[in-house]
Amino acid sequence: MGWETFNRTPYNDLKDELHLGTSCADCHDPQTMALRLTRPALINALAAQGIDWTQASRQEMRSYVCAQCHVEYYFLGDDKLLTFPWSMGMRVDDIEAHYDRYGFKDWTHAETGAPMIKIQHPEFELASTGIHARSGVACADCHMPFIREGGVKISDHWIRSPLVNLNNACQTCHNIPEEELRARVLTIQDTTARLLRSSEHAILDAIDAIVAAREAGATDEDLADALQLHRRASMRWDFVSSENSTGFHSPQEAARVLADSIDFARQAQLIAVQVAANLDAQRASAVPVGGG
Repeated sequence: MGWETFNRTPYNDLKDELHLGTSCADCHDPQTMALRLTRPALINALAAQGIDWTQASRQEMRSYVCAQCHVEYYFLGDDKLLTFPWSMGMRVDDIEAHYDRYGFKDWTHAETGAPMIKIQHPEFELASTGIHARSGVACADCHMPFIREGGVKISDHWIRSPLVNLNNACQTCHNIPEEELRARVLTIQDTTARLLRSSEHAILDAIDAIVAAREAGATDEDLADALQLHRRASMRWDFVSSENSTGFHSPQEAARVLADSIDFARQAQLIAVQVAANLDAQRASAVPVGGG
């Protein structure tokens, strides 16, 4: 069909020809079993960054094959071309700049009217900023660690959380008791979860303040800054919430992103409260002395 035709074809027209789940051929050449990329969206995104995946090392490929699916993406233009928003980089700030350049939105928020982005599952993007990636660790090193079948060393193809296999997934590098390793992971995840809850409370307060300002008569123009901040705050919350490590893939980056989310949400709330207060003051000054 070709990539472009495939993208714009309605799902219902193709569903009877599609298989479910991942197969060997998604990641392996069926003739040689060498790792390969089969997803044009990733190939295109890498090419746009000047990366020729065919020259990648085997260690790099042990992450690239995962990046075929575990990423943020959207559908560009009328042809709904599956696209990775990496033209300006892979951090959430870069992805936001990409979307802003296109004026892209996934939907309009029903209560505030803000143009919103729905983040998918940016494991590859967040992990790329973490200490493991910077140390040359691939996705498969932790999620598909090497095991032995008799005298043969192979990758474990369960593709699961390292927490269920700490010995193979972690202790090959970290000479630390399993209980301590598990505690370190859970501490990061618990901290990230608390930041997510704080971000959610801040976003909800911003939404309520914007709704109250609209009820007081505020227009889209009055609330332009608040709406943009609502979009930015929600996008960052979603970036961490929809990424499936609860912050572990890059703890400091996850904390930074959620701190910005809280900051942007509170700014949106303050702006909306000020807009409503200004409108109330204008109405009060328009009332003639003595009432009436």
